[in-house]
Amino acid sequence: MPLPVPEDLTSMVLRTDFGDEAAWLAVRTAIDAADGHQHATYVSHPRFAGISIETLIDEASAAEDDDHPGYVFLADAITMTNPSVPLLAVDLHDEPGRQFRVPAQWYPEISANLSIANMDFADFADEVDDSGTFRGWRD
Repeated sequence: MPLPVPEDLTSMVLRTDFGDEAAWLAVRTAIDAADGHQHATYVSHPRFAGISIETLIDEASAAEDDDHPGYVFLADAITMTNPSVPLLAVDLHDEPGRQFRVPAQWYPEISANLSIANMDFADFADEVDDSGTFRGWRD
């Protein structure tokens, strides 16, 4: 089964940790509450449990051009247990494997800009702090 690709102008949030249903609901609630609009296509399928970045890259690379996701946001164990809900953003196209964390509050801005190709993955990845987390634009 190939990686799903959102049919609308949203970004995919792929669940990789299946240990806590309440945590998954909290992640979705935090993302949707960030600005009151839906910016995510949520994928929760057990086949993605613990999937590696390398496997995601391989699956994305094998997809047809129209079905090739350029990036994905992972809801992993860190996302599920950290109060700021830091998703793991992963580049699957330009610099496959490049990644950074993004707290739910910043997800809508990143998703909107990536989904309409207004900005590139690197524009955000280049702005991370020392922990590898995007926390907004630095002065």
